[in-house]
Amino acid sequence: MNKNKVKKARFVSWESHRRKLMKDPAVAKAYRNLQPEWEIIRKITEARIKKGITQKKLAEKMKTRQAAISRLETGNANPSLQFLKRLAQALDSRLEIRLLPR
Repeated sequence: MNKNKVKKARFVSWESHRRKLMKDPAVAKAYRNLQPEWEIIRKITEARIKKGITQKKLAEKMKTRQAAISRLETGNANPSLQFLKRLAQALDSRLEIRLLPR
């Protein structure tokens, strides 16, 4: 085996990979359908980090477990409206839900 012929790994940025994936209409549709979930997750995580609160501290304020916050932030939970209200209160924030025309 010739050591000089080792193939180097090629790294691709997420944005480049995403553009390639979005060319597939089925992938693009699934991505659009999941957009509200990912937007909620992003907003919650950003608010928590901006407040300087750990998942554990947030969970304590909400009287829940850190695992519940982790599941929410990784997209592995489907939180109730009541849970989101408690979360907003624990983050000293206001929960606002809007329906926008397409």
